[in-house]
Amino acid sequence: MTKLYDYWRSSASYRLRIALALLGETYESVTVNLLDGEQRGPENLARNPQGLVPTIEIDGAMLTQSLAILEYLDETRKPGWLSGTAAERAKIRAIAYAISMEIHPVCNLHVARHAVSASGGAITTEAWMLHFITHGLEAVERMVEHGSGRYCHGDAITLADICLVPQIYNARRWGVDMEPFARIRAIMAALEDVQAVRSAHPDEWKP
Repeated sequence: MTKLYDYWRSSASYRLRIALALLGETYESVTVNLLDGEQRGPENLARNPQGLVPTIEIDGAMLTQSLAILEYLDETRKPGWLSGTAAERAKIRAIAYAISMEIHPVCNLHVARHAVSASGGAITTEAWMLHFITHGLEAVERMVEHGSGRYCHGDAITLADICLVPQIYNARRWGVDMEPFARIRAIMAALEDVQAVRSAHPDEWKP
């Protein structure tokens, strides 16, 4: 049985829940409670030396880092999340990376909390999140605004869409004004019509 070690509000875990649901893959969800610091405990460190989530136990392997896992699933299950020409695949990766490597890390809660503490309160968590999520989404909107099709790249869900959904959940959570992002809003409306995407939502996994 595949096991996913995750946390309900973790963006990286959310990506994998979407992916596994799209694949129809049966798995056991094992919660690693980030609020209690379980990610830094010996059990999780043995699975994930970075002390993070998600980790997945699949096909006899223990894998970490959500993007690496998503590419593994794409290679082994062939859903076509990275398809097309080499240039098209690079564009899909670029959107996914803009979200997962540019917006997500700086908006990780422990990063924001460090900034708030180091600023002596001059920066608030809300202001930090609003600034960096908005700035990041402005770039993503430009990356997808001239695309055609229902999703980030054409009419099939790709790696970029799987990364977009959790980021927009966080944007809404922190009160980001989504009105300027017309193309992103249209893509999200299409994605939220997909049952596998809806089933992976944090509200479905909240303890």
